[in-house]
Amino acid sequence: MATPKITIAADDDMGIKPVPANVPDLGGIYHTRSLSRSGRPRGRRTASRASHERRSEHLDVEDEDDWLRDDGRKKQVFKGTALLWLAYQSIGVIYGDIGTSPLYVFSSTFTDQPSYDDLLQVLSVILWSLTIMVTLKYVLIVLHADNQGEGGTFSCYSLLTRYAHITDRDPREARLVKMERHETDDLRPSNRTLRSTIEQSTFTRGLLKTIGVLAVSMVIADGVLTPAQSVLGAVQGLSVVSPDITSSTIIGTSCGILVVLFFIQPLGTTKLASTFAPIVILWLGFNAGFGIYNLALYDHSVLKAFSPYFAIQFFVEKKTGAWKMLGGILLAFTGVEALFADLGAFSMRAIQISWLCWCYPCLLLAYIGQAAYISVHPDAYTNPFYNAVPPGMLYPSLIVAMLAAIVASQAMITAVFQLISQLMKLSYCPQVKVVHTSRVYHGQLYVPFVNWILMCGTILVTCVYSNTTRLGNAYGVCVMFVTFFDTCMVTLACLIVWGWSPYLVFLPWLFFATVDGLYLSSALTKVPDGAWFTITIAGILTCIFLLWRFGKENQWRAEAEDRFRPSQLLQRTDSTPDSGLVLGPRWGGGTISRIRGLGIFFDKTGFLTPTVFTQFVSKFGTVPDAMVFFHLHPVEEPTVAASERYAISRIPAIPGCYRLVARHGFMDEVITPDLAALIYEQVRNFVIHQANGANHDETPSRTDVEEDQASAQTRAASSSVDCQTDEEKHASTTATAAAIKPSDRNKVLVLADEAAKAELGKLDRAFASKVMYVVGKEQMRIKHHPASFIRSLILATFLWIRENTRAKIANLRLAMDRVVEVGFVKEI
Repeated sequence: MATPKITIAADDDMGIKPVPANVPDLGGIYHTRSLSRSGRPRGRRTASRASHERRSEHLDVEDEDDWLRDDGRKKQVFKGTALLWLAYQSIGVIYGDIGTSPLYVFSSTFTDQPSYDDLLQVLSVILWSLTIMVTLKYVLIVLHADNQGEGGTFSCYSLLTRYAHITDRDPREARLVKMERHETDDLRPSNRTLRSTIEQSTFTRGLLKTIGVLAVSMVIADGVLTPAQSVLGAVQGLSVVSPDITSSTIIGTSCGILVVLFFIQPLGTTKLASTFAPIVILWLGFNAGFGIYNLALYDHSVLKAFSPYFAIQFFVEKKTGAWKMLGGILLAFTGVEALFADLGAFSMRAIQISWLCWCYPCLLLAYIGQAAYISVHPDAYTNPFYNAVPPGMLYPSLIVAMLAAIVASQAMITAVFQLISQLMKLSYCPQVKVVHTSRVYHGQLYVPFVNWILMCGTILVTCVYSNTTRLGNAYGVCVMFVTFFDTCMVTLACLIVWGWSPYLVFLPWLFFATVDGLYLSSALTKVPDGAWFTITIAGILTCIFLLWRFGKENQWRAEAEDRFRPSQLLQRTDSTPDSGLVLGPRWGGGTISRIRGLGIFFDKTGFLTPTVFTQFVSKFGTVPDAMVFFHLHPVEEPTVAASERYAISRIPAIPGCYRLVARHGFMDEVITPDLAALIYEQVRNFVIHQANGANHDETPSRTDVEEDQASAQTRAASSSVDCQTDEEKHASTTATAAAIKPSDRNKVLVLADEAAKAELGKLDRAFASKVMYVVGKEQMRIKHHPASFIRSLILATFLWIRENTRAKIANLRLAMDRVVEVGFVKEI
């Protein structure tokens, strides 16, 4: 199946709006970087332009999906230097955790001086674990199971939801999701039966949902643990130089480093990765170089460990002892879950290049070299890296090792940002601010709230556990759970998404699941010693995410009754432009009166009838002379092309009613001192352009148009000045936007159509009279169910979290003396 690609280009089609000295700027949608390029408003690049140049975008029909486009996330494909640059960056973020494993794998596996045979067998298991678990499973197979470029277990679940009906969706997002469910006849009978079984089984759907959320929670739990473990390990390395360093000094220094690490996260993935990459590259290079040195100088016979015979003999000879030792060996590939979760920040090809061309060979050489040294000096297993350092390289390697251990936590921090963003898209997490840190690489994110929560958690863990030995007991269980979940999810993707034969899929699944099971069962022996901590954190987070999803599903069902077309709410008494209105039969059929003014109704969905409009009309029995359903629609791109920013259409069922959808990218910002004036100008130009399009053969009437434009500017200016607060006046001097192209301001438009003139006059009079911002204040109430105490408790918790979520409308800085709040209650 072809994957849609994004063409990355400069936003060069933006024009400069000439702002008259006596007319305040109306504002608009801006690209944030264009705002920072210039110090004067008159010279700014505009980031908004009306989309009414093409009449096809403003159909005069009740087509609620007119403005909808493929606005969801699209998979980016990079080639050439961009791909190599991403591969370079990925080394600095993804491989810090797995790359620092040579510091402690042998010391965590052996409890006594190993014999040569024991050393060879353990080395063989390490080499083949890296090959099977990381290279074969993740790099060559699992990375292909992305959802439009995003990775992680939950992303794999999201991929399944696009190919099978296994989840409900937010009505606001449902029409924007690209469903690609295969036709029934296109699947093999066995695959078809599997999909049908999953879709019809409530238990199976719930199990898949729980697995996806639990995997995310476990990665987040590791995200709390990993920075503490890596930074503590780095600072404890100072004991090699100064053995008398105190525990309080180690803890204090570690906490200080952690604070700095989290405070630099707002710099963004690109800057951090570019800074950290040389450290990790140098660290891995040291390991490879030391490995070659020790291999040549001490015992090259350890190369026999590449034979799987020694790995098999490890289990045959030691049996239960070998199984217990796996808990230490698995530390060789901890961080592999971040490799998949960080996929959205980089790309599959970039990760494959960086792993196969640098990280994988370096790690193999590192473990082989340490084994060569330990075979001659068996007591060196307690601190294999530093003991095996060549003469004269102790201090340089100590410095690089400390730096590498500090940046090792970046893999998990970046993964947590990616996963929280995925959870919000499917309504498993309350909406928090997400900052896209790159205009080129769309998947690179920073989530401020999550960053500070992680910082507090890691500092708390550092202070409580105080050393890496106690932290190590809590490490590894979540990693193995996630790898096992990934095996199962990707297997389902092979069957349902890619349509592979079950005979082709079963044996690989059995093999990888067996390996995962061996490591997982061994790691579970650590639960009493400390692994209970991460499992508890993951369990609590899973409950919170599922609770929020349960509440949202109940909210959607409660709001379903408000989803209908405007023609069902209001009906015209005749076909004239000024016809009266009556309520539909469902609301009693009463007559609707008119009030003077322009009413702007904030619309959450952008289609059908806004709930706030329904409540306003049914409660007051009146509507303004002119109405606009205003919807802000985010797009998964840095910025929206100027010609596509605004989509305007009429609502034929209601005279004088329009829908305006403002589409903005994740690096665009809506800045306006008077939102009403901006909306009025957009709608007014839409009416003029439609009249011109309908009468393009008529003779232009310059006087009419010039008078109309002059009066519109005067009204917009007076309204803008009247409503400006000091803060808004400051904003108006820092931003400039154009609602129409500069060339359109000098173009003579035709307004010979009397109906268009009347419509324009009605809109002008309504705006000049007064403006109302009508917003909804939805209250939710729990239905009384005496036998459902637990359900009521869950919904009460959901409502408490929901009430403490900041309203997005606050960001528009509306003039509060124009705001009308309409309250209504929904029962869930």
